[in-house]
Amino acid sequence: MKKSLIAALLVSSFAGLAGAATEAEIEAAFNPYKAGMPTFPGLKPGLVINKDNIEQFKDIVDAAQYKLIKDGWYDIKVSETFDFPNPKGYVEATKKNAGKTKLGAKTGELEGYVSGRPFPEEPQASDARAGEKLIWNFKYGINWGEAAAVSPFYWRYRNAATGQIERTIKFHFNFLNYTGRTDLEPIPAITPNPSGLFRAIYAKVEEPLDLKNTQLLIQKYQDDTKFDDAYLYLGFQRRVRRLATGQVTDAFLGSDLMIEDFEGYESRVSDMKWSYLGTKNVLMPYYKHNEMPLTDEYKDPAYKFVDFGGKGNCMPKVSWQLRKVYVIQAEPVNAAHPISKRIMHLDVQTFGASRNLIYDRKGELWKSFTIGKAHPDHHLPVNKGTGIALDDAFSVIDVQAQHCTTGQFKGQVDAKISPPSLFQVQNMRGGD
Repeated sequence: MKKSLIAALLVSSFAGLAGAATEAEIEAAFNPYKAGMPTFPGLKPGLVINKDNIEQFKDIVDAAQYKLIKDGWYDIKVSETFDFPNPKGYVEATKKNAGKTKLGAKTGELEGYVSGRPFPEEPQASDARAGEKLIWNFKYGINWGEAAAVSPFYWRYRNAATGQIERTIKFHFNFLNYTGRTDLEPIPAITPNPSGLFRAIYAKVEEPLDLKNTQLLIQKYQDDTKFDDAYLYLGFQRRVRRLATGQVTDAFLGSDLMIEDFEGYESRVSDMKWSYLGTKNVLMPYYKHNEMPLTDEYKDPAYKFVDFGGKGNCMPKVSWQLRKVYVIQAEPVNAAHPISKRIMHLDVQTFGASRNLIYDRKGELWKSFTIGKAHPDHHLPVNKGTGIALDDAFSVIDVQAQHCTTGQFKGQVDAKISPPSLFQVQNMRGGD
């Protein structure tokens, strides 16, 4: 009995340790297609997958994607698979800091992290905490890099059954990383940072008039066990109020998204139980923006947005490519949470969460969430060479309510338009 107890304690003590990833492992992490692109019988560029042939390709789409295509919601066009290189500084930081990061005793505790990808080695099914390591890679990934803005950012609420556009909201979104910076000055961190922030998101509504100047500020801490701070400024009330923790799981401004859904997952690592479900090749919405069907509906002289189609115009008209992904499951630790689980598909190369399946409390599919990723070298000139896979269009389909919210981005990786002063509560009060 004593030997068994000692053995169990040793396993528990060392469960969070990460052996230093080798140079070859890190190379494979950032270049997963070096030995060749993934293939599947019958799959080729230009092929359109629809309800008539979806059974043939069932193994390379997720469960929600399969159901929606089979039910005739939309078709998807296949393109060749191509690389999405990562920022050079981020890759170098991963090599430099390999082996320094380990998990703490509890979910949400991380020790020794400096910068780069915390756990670049391949996940192992035998590792009970593999899912947790993968979500840390997502959290400290390169989504929008270290400073960026989406301006403008159009959201549309749509009745999927009729195609009616119920509301269009014009936003500006800004993003800033305070720590772990590897490619944009100041490196490695923005100082002073007395609150110990890791990242912040700021959003402001420009249109329509009844929501104009509504603002949202999210401040995320380096200490994941500390609750994020979220503040909402309502223009018609002219005051800032702090959002209660539970409000991040409410419908945001009447949309099909919760704040928790932003970017694929916006809450804390410690809010969920994480499980690694496996590695597979799956069709993902990765593409070259300038080669997609674009619309000039918004009359921007310098940019055209991704167009939408399918049932209710709920899906972006973009191409999909076969990519290697890690599949993880998140189950809320709070029994009052509105969902039972979230299945996330993390792209191995970029760690973007381009496909999310969200299930209600009864365990039934509730929402299908797609985030289209555009290659930075085929986008606005300011993004060329950044190595940032750009969020370019999104779709959240509520399959139960026959409703969707869609988004069209004009994203720019540029520190000048996301200064630290923008991410202060005082800035919200002066925003009229």
